[in-house]
Amino acid sequence: MRMTAPPDSPGRLDDAALIEQSRHRPESFATLYDRYFADIYRYVAARVGAQAADDLASETFLVAFRKRHHFDPGRGVVRHWLYGIATNLLAGHRRSEARRLEALARVPVENPAEGEHADRVAARVSAAGAGRRLAAELSRLPDGERDVLFLVAYGDLSYEEIAQALDIPPGTVASRLHRVRGRLRAALDDLTAESGGSDG
Repeated sequence: MRMTAPPDSPGRLDDAALIEQSRHRPESFATLYDRYFADIYRYVAARVGAQAADDLASETFLVAFRKRHHFDPGRGVVRHWLYGIATNLLAGHRRSEARRLEALARVPVENPAEGEHADRVAARVSAAGAGRRLAAELSRLPDGERDVLFLVAYGDLSYEEIAQALDIPPGTVASRLHRVRGRLRAALDDLTAESGGSDG
C-alpha cells in the first residue's frame, strides 16, 4: 500500500510555510536547502569561481537559517531572499570577482589548428576578442549594476524579483540594467568597428 505524505510534510509545503515550520522544527529548513542550493551555487560560482562557491553558497543558507525568524512572507518567495543574501555575501568578495573578470579579459586568443577553415578561424578569434572586451567592461561596472546584471543572467530573476532580492525599487533595477546594456552595447560596437576597420 502506497503512503501519501501528510498535508504538512515538507514536500507539500510552500516556502513561507516551511520557514514558519522551521521556527519550531529547525530540521524543516533542510527542504529549502535541497530546493535552492543548486540555484544559489550556480549564481555564486559564475561570479567568483567554483573554488569559493561551496563556502559562499553554504554560508548563504547558514545566514538564512539564522535570520529565518525575521523572514517576511510578504517579501515574496524564499528563493529571491536567498539571492539577496548571496549577493550581500558576495560584496565581501568583490576583489575576487574583479580579479576573475580581469583574468578573463587577459585570456589569450587560442591559436587555431592548422588547416581550419578561414571562416571558422575568424569566428573563433572574433568571439574570443568579444569575450575579453566584455569581461573587461564587466570588471569596471559599479557593484550595484553588476549585481543586477548577474541576477538576471545567472539567477534568471525578473525585475520585480531582483527588487525584492536587493531591497531596491523596481525602477532602480530597470535603470541599472539600462545603463549596463548601454555600456556593453557600446563595447561590442567598438569591437565591431575595430574588426571592420582592420579588414580593409
